[in-house]
Amino acid sequence: MAEKLVIVSDMWGSRKGQWITSYLGYLQQYFDITYYDSQQLGNIDVPVNTSENIHRAFVEGGIDTAVAHLMRKESEPAHYLAFSTGGTIAWKAGLKGLPMKSLYTVSATRIRTEENKPECAITALFGDNDIYRPRADWYAKQNLNSDIVKGFGHTMYTDEKVIDKVCLELLKSVTQKHKTNTLQKVQVA
Repeated sequence: MAEKLVIVSDMWGSRKGQWITSYLGYLQQYFDITYYDSQQLGNIDVPVNTSENIHRAFVEGGIDTAVAHLMRKESEPAHYLAFSTGGTIAWKAGLKGLPMKSLYTVSATRIRTEENKPECAITALFGDNDIYRPRADWYAKQNLNSDIVKGFGHTMYTDEKVIDKVCLELLKSVTQKHKTNTLQKVQVA
């Protein structure tokens, strides 16, 4: 049986999310995938769809609404892959007890302000030109390795090179863990 992977979009959701089809196409053969549009999770409905308006709507309650909706929809442990604002939503849901096997965030805005982290394996990937990436001391406080991709900015998750990197790393981490668990079961028997 395939592992469950929950994917949470960036702030644009399906509106500008054609890049997500690359992730889905690659990962659906290995995972049972559930996809969430961050705008739908956060009940975001702005009259003019500018990045400023959407961002404001998330900051002024949309993130909290999205966290609550995600927690209501997901109750079984799963792996999470989340982009930009979706990374913040998943991170905050993990802090509130959403059962996570792992969390892989790409360009997760606002996690740099978090003092705590979810209790699971975490990868927080950022481009070295991303203005929203945490400073080095944040990684040390969180006890996380800094995972920085040279030459990329905030929307690096839409680039095919980064898509390949993320999918391969996610698949490798899950399959290695599965092999380790299988070996442990064999040794115990």
